[in-house]
Parts: sequence; structure tokens; C-alpha cells
Amino acid sequence: MEAWVDHVEREEERYLDGAARLPSLTHADERERQLTRMGNAAGGAGMALLMLAQLDDSAMWFARAAERYRESFAGAPAASWGRPIGAMKSRLLAGDWAGASADAAWTLDIDARNADSPIGRYAASLALLVLGHDDEALVQAVSIQRRDDFPADVADGLAALALRDGEAYETAIRSVLLSFETREDYLEDIPVADTVIVLQALAHRRGLHVRLSSNLLP
Repeated sequence: MEAWVDHVEREEERYLDGAARLPSLTHADERERQLTRMGNAAGGAGMALLMLAQLDDSAMWFARAAERYRESFAGAPAASWGRPIGAMKSRLLAGDWAGASADAAWTLDIDARNADSPIGRYAASLALLVLGHDDEALVQAVSIQRRDDFPADVADGLAALALRDGEAYETAIRSVLLSFETREDYLEDIPVADTVIVLQALAHRRGLHVRLSSNLLP
């Protein structure tokens, strides 16, 4: 528990320091990068608090993360799809379906469906799953399956959710969890399998939730 408390304190400090040094609107490039760092720090605090089962505080920090990611997108380079993905994931990690739906609609409004990159197609598929448009989500998921530049098990998980294929989903989600358990690097050095939690939230709504146990899960 002490380690998670240390994570929370560090991430909160990073966020507040970033806010204190946030560049003005006239320095758009520096501002969007700082907002992204603040989003990462807020998300890190949210994940550590989630692991401590402090759900209200966790949700507050995830909301801040989503807001900063979305705010940063305005000044970001073209095709910065990590920002909308971060916003949607933060909302789902907080259990905020209304917020996730709003950010999913925004993701589609900024044309993720027609993205050239696999990360953009991931954003589109995630958004469509959040909104319950599974047929469209499947099209996007299939487009990034078996690519060398995107995790196959994540794409398989998205496709299985869209198809509501419980067997395929279980195979995929266990593979995604294993990939987290065998890696050394985590966002903000917070050892949490956030993608697994997000996919499980989507699976739960489709009756496909898989019972998992890991030190990287709440």
C-alpha cells in the first residue's frame, strides 16, 4: 500500500507543478505538450488511487486526465490520436460512461474513422464500442488485426467484443494481461494493466467479462 501512496503523491505533485508552469495560449506547441504531461500525471494518480480502492478520488483524477488530454488536442500535431484514446480510457477507468460517450462522440467527430494510422483506427474502434455501434467497431478492429505496427491481441480483443464472441475475447484479454505482466515499462511508471481494465469494462456491458487475477489489476 505504501508504494501506491508514494505513486499518488508523486503524480499529484507532477500535475500541480505542470499547472503552475503551463505556457500561455500564445505558445501553443509548448502548451499542448505540457497539457499532455499533466494528463499523464493525472491518469497516473487516478490509477494508483484505483489500486488503493479510493474510487471517488480516483474518478476525480481520471476526469482531470480526460480534460487535459482533450484540451491538448487542439494544439497537437495532426493525427495525435493518443489524446482521444487517453480521454476515453480515463473515463472508462473512472466508470464514467456518460463522459466516455461524450469523448467517444468527439473522437468520431474529429474523423477517427478515416484515420490512416492503426492508432487512429484503434481510437475509432474504441469510440464505436463505447457508443454500442458494434458493427462499425468491427470494421475498424479488423483493419488493424495482423499488422506489425499494432498489438495483435488488443485488436483481437476489440474484434471479439464487437462480435460478442466470449471464447475469442477470453483468449485475447488473457494475452493482453500477460503482455502487461511481462513488460518493464509502464506509463508514468505505474504498474497497472489499464488496457485490460478498459476492455473488461466494455466486456461487462456485453456479458463477456472474464474473471482475472493479477497484481496489476484492482
